[in-house]
Amino acid sequence: MPDITPTELKQRQAAGEQPTIIDVRETWENEEGRIEGSQNIPLGTLPQKLDELEELKEQEIIVHCKGGGRSASAKAFLTQQGFTNVRNLIGGFQAYQQG
Repeated sequence: MPDITPTELKQRQAAGEQPTIIDVRETWENEEGRIEGSQNIPLGTLPQKLDELEELKEQEIIVHCKGGGRSASAKAFLTQQGFTNVRNLIGGFQAYQQG
């Protein structure tokens, strides 16, 4: 799946869509600011949360971190686990805030 830009995500949210967004930053980073509707699953805990995400295997999941690096790792990991529609938020939370 191609990655998603902050602009595209904001347009979809403004249109009333509520995509599944997973914030893979650490909890303290999430507490400083977050994308509305996102759930926080720090990258290091993602393997332990797979069972909770199982029903999303065929659905779109947007992953993000601060700048895009950790979420790229999360996308690769989830794809390896059989998730078919994982997209990385280009530029991460920083780009989302600035856009």
